[in-house]
Amino acid sequence: MLNPLTPMPFRSPGNDGTGRGGYPPAPEPLPVPVMDNHTHLDFPNDGPSVSVRDALDTAAAVGVQGAVQVGCDLESSRFTVKAVELDPRLLGAVALHPNDAPDYARRGELEDALAEIEALAAHPRIRAIGETGLDFFRTEGEGLAHQRYSFRRHIDIAKRLGLTLQIHDRDAHDDVVQVLREEGAPERVVFHCFSGGEELARTCNAEGWYMSFAGTVTFKNAVNLRAALAIAEPERILVETDAPFLTPHPHRGRPNASYMVPYTVRAMADVTGKDLSALCAQIAENSLRAYGSWA
Repeated sequence: MLNPLTPMPFRSPGNDGTGRGGYPPAPEPLPVPVMDNHTHLDFPNDGPSVSVRDALDTAAAVGVQGAVQVGCDLESSRFTVKAVELDPRLLGAVALHPNDAPDYARRGELEDALAEIEALAAHPRIRAIGETGLDFFRTEGEGLAHQRYSFRRHIDIAKRLGLTLQIHDRDAHDDVVQVLREEGAPERVVFHCFSGGEELARTCNAEGWYMSFAGTVTFKNAVNLRAALAIAEPERILVETDAPFLTPHPHRGRPNASYMVPYTVRAMADVTGKDLSALCAQIAENSLRAYGSWA
């Protein structure tokens, strides 16, 4: 079990000495602090190690004052509970990732795993069930049935515990929406790393679901994401890293971390035409409504 107090595999910004690889340089700080809605502090990277606390300090220095640490399996969900107890700048989410649920099912461990997720979710600083959902990119065949079952069970847990639901949706927009409507969505739903276009954005607007934009919105080929962001209701917009993945332009391909959020927020301001300070304030307000207070 990883301990959030021990050094973690996180390369210090601009410290690789090569000009490429490693973590990019820190961006200009945001004028109003925001939160990173989705990160994985326990995912390893090569390079000099610093603690989770140091990673959060680096983020705070550029106006990212808090984060949601997200579990994807039992080990990372257990880590998440430990992490949120050690640093007040973290809230947590716990779940079985849709690509992991079939593996638990094949081993005959899915029910026990879901029971443990529910037990972990009772912690007061665990504010979301996620990431859960459907992934038609990496899973096929009988695994899809296990995904759907697991997704429905996670929805039920979120509703019974009064928690936010963080959605993983890859190549499965219509099916995710269908399951949410069939089961009855929790009061608060977040489409993590929003990957749809205008149609899904309109659905989220109508249903009152949050759309969390990651570094992908800055990619040159992400025309559909920018079109969705342009019509998303301001009250439904969040920002995230999904670190250590999806590093925003102009550092795509290098490792990501919460301190990279300002690159994405500035790109979002360009797309929406909003004043940067006003957009930051809106995102911060939305984050509090989605997850509650970090204090």
